Amino acid sequence: MPKELALDRSILEAALVGLEAQRQRIEEQIAQVRSRISGRGGRVTPMTAGVAKRTRKLGAAARKRIAAAQKKRWAEFRKQKAAAAKK
Repeated sequence: MPKELALDRSILEAALVGLEAQRQRIEEQIAQVRSRISGRGGRVTPMTAGVAKRTRKLGAAARKRIAAAQKKRWAEFRKQKAAAAKK
């Protein structure tokens, strides 16, 4: 390999490392700004694509409504299953 190609390749590899580090810092800053814009106190967790995802916090009343709805669905499912077993 000619000396010029080796030098060009090492320069490009160094530039790539620097740009990737810069991209990571920018993505972290974007996540911080997004969390401030939303104004919510939820935790921000990183995703694999480099975009931050906000985790939700449910209140006690919301959890109670969800649990009641799920119990209702399961009761209906069991009722249908019992009716099918009698046939």
